[in-house]
Amino acid sequence: MKIKLLAFLTIGSLALPGCGLFGEDGTFRNRGKDYLLSEELPPLVVPEGLDADGIGQLYPIPPIAATAVLDETEGVPRPQALSINSLEEQVKIQSLGGDRWILSNRGPSEVWPRVRNILNRSSIHTATADASRGVLDTVWLQFQGDTEFHHRYRFSIQPGVQLNSTEIKVLHDQMPAGGVAPNQWPASSADSKREMDMVEILAEALAGDVSSGTVSLLAQDIGGAEKVEIVTPTVADPYISMKLDYDRAWASLAYSLQRGGFTTIDQDQSGGVFYVNYTAEDQGEPGFIRRMFSRGEKVLEINYVVVINAVDGGVQIRVVDKDRSGLERAEAIRLLKSVRANLS
Repeated sequence: MKIKLLAFLTIGSLALPGCGLFGEDGTFRNRGKDYLLSEELPPLVVPEGLDADGIGQLYPIPPIAATAVLDETEGVPRPQALSINSLEEQVKIQSLGGDRWILSNRGPSEVWPRVRNILNRSSIHTATADASRGVLDTVWLQFQGDTEFHHRYRFSIQPGVQLNSTEIKVLHDQMPAGGVAPNQWPASSADSKREMDMVEILAEALAGDVSSGTVSLLAQDIGGAEKVEIVTPTVADPYISMKLDYDRAWASLAYSLQRGGFTTIDQDQSGGVFYVNYTAEDQGEPGFIRRMFSRGEKVLEINYVVVINAVDGGVQIRVVDKDRSGLERAEAIRLLKSVRANLS
């Protein structure tokens, strides 16, 4: 009986608002908002003469990117749309002019170990590997049925134009059997057919590789800096910087301006100009009732101009209004992000 009475009194005390065990005044105080009362303390200073290498920030706060400019709208802004190139893994061969390369929509830190694994499984041994440059050189190889030449390959693995993508270029070299190995690599492949054969073999192997989850921590910065970035000067209009030749950059931009809400109406490659219409993707598709009473398709009008200029080391891309006047900074960055998301 005493046990039942004690249990009843305990349950009753918990039910009373003023006698709860939890809350601000309870026995077990809620500490969920204690962080709001925390104070910032000065960093730890190591006395002179002692080793300070082990002291550092456990959770450093990265700086806010200059491109993180929000539109002045009410409520929470819509998130940036995902690139249509990143929804599923793809491996394909691209070419422009006399150049060809393998494009993978996986980052270099993932592609680097996969390429090395494929070469090892194929008994193609690596002579040198330089992750900072993104270069793999093979030893000299002798193919069956070819007693005249020895061959070697260089694989250049670099960040791609697409977001979080990788481009792999293959360079072929050869020397007479029994000859002296050259010290330098040629500017272009000695045998374009041998190069293309290796490109196709590697692309097929990457597409069917089951080790897609492998990531190399040593290759986080493989192949150098990104080829494409959004630059936001403090006293000038923002722009996209592409470290590519003009023809490659033009083809990539033309591809992007047919996606992500952009429609190219006219273009002038010699003048470096695209005349486009941009309609946000969530506004571009009318509802069922509206389509029933519409009188045909709406004619798109030019509302923006995209300008591409050649500069030292690459090109610069800017978005202006239809009268070639500058845009508000937030609007320009938002449009540049849409262009950047679908570059290929």
